[in-house]
Amino acid sequence: MTTLHTVTSADFNEKVLLSNKTVLVDFYADWCGPCKALAPTLNEIANEQSEATTIVKVDVDASQDLAAKYGVRGMPTMLIFKDGEIKGTLVGNQPKQTILSSLSQA
Repeated sequence: MTTLHTVTSADFNEKVLLSNKTVLVDFYADWCGPCKALAPTLNEIANEQSEATTIVKVDVDASQDLAAKYGVRGMPTMLIFKDGEIKGTLVGNQPKQTILSSLSQA
């Protein structure tokens, strides 16, 4: 079972922008109900897609600079990065198939 790692400003470049995989970044908050509802889906995808995709979390309360930099206003917001560039954005608790479809297009 894969545990999703939380990244901060200190390791965002290394873990996300410099990754050789597609990276889905889940911007979340501990107090956010839809974020909690989304977590099991992201864990499933992380386990199933671990060869091609990395999924990490950014706590918007702890990393407000990252949330501001990427224009995150609602949670959860998922940004899909490939080769250091944003290739997709999903806002809200999305169905697994929608997330997989966005990842496959990255």
